[in-house]
Amino acid sequence: MELRQLTYFVAVCEELSFSGAAARCFISQSAISHQISRLERDLGVQLFERSTRSVVPTDATARVLPLAKQMLSLESAIRAAVRTVGPRIRLAANMSFATRSLSAIAGARAAHSEAEIEFVIKPFRQRITAVVDGDCDLALIRGSVEQPGLTVEQLWIEDLVIATSSAHPLAGRERVTLTDLSPYPLLLPPEQEQVLLHNVIRAAFAELATGPTFGPPIPPDHTASLELINRPEAWTVLYAESSTEGLVVLELSEHKLRIPVSAVLRADARRSPILTTLLNALHRP
Repeated sequence: MELRQLTYFVAVCEELSFSGAAARCFISQSAISHQISRLERDLGVQLFERSTRSVVPTDATARVLPLAKQMLSLESAIRAAVRTVGPRIRLAANMSFATRSLSAIAGARAAHSEAEIEFVIKPFRQRITAVVDGDCDLALIRGSVEQPGLTVEQLWIEDLVIATSSAHPLAGRERVTLTDLSPYPLLLPPEQEQVLLHNVIRAAFAELATGPTFGPPIPPDHTASLELINRPEAWTVLYAESSTEGLVVLELSEHKLRIPVSAVLRADARRSPILTTLLNALHRP
């Protein structure tokens, strides 16, 4: 019995056709028929009832098939175990960083074709934990974090976006101020989920005579777009790379809302050439 015979046997079982199995395995139909016949002689059983119109598996085939698949799976595992593995980098972020991250990964892979660079989606706290535990090499976050054993490297500054529905009273203006927005309800996720965003808003309005008028928090399972459609008098603040489809984006004429985006790494980690290239690519505007 040979592994290639088991490969052909599984192909015939799944295709229920010698010609289909031959095409799948890139050999001639006569060759696959010959190898199946050899396998039947070795096992001492008939595996298929053949006719000019059909190929029907026998009872013996039903017993052999799962074992054949298991043997082929073990062969793949053995080959994978001895395969040379290239260097690997794991980048943890959330989906709002996807465009920038994938562009940087493509650039780093072009410079280091042997590298495997993974983009892993994790919530904020899990990103930090993944770096601390060594599961990820770096994490992208907005703002900063102070934790022993970690180092934070600022990558770029991101402008926040003011968004409304098209029915908002200010939607037709080219520019607005925070004072203009102050009377209208501001919709944000709960503060415990977006501490940084709430802090930035408070700091911006601290210089003004009037503060923001907060509306109800955006529920975790709702989108800002839907909330603004349902409350056309409201407005919200989005990260620059968030989706604004269906919304009107307003430009602030003053008091630009900006936040830093940083990479979090282990302080004792050795920076490989691949990691350095990836960080440099993320630094680019």
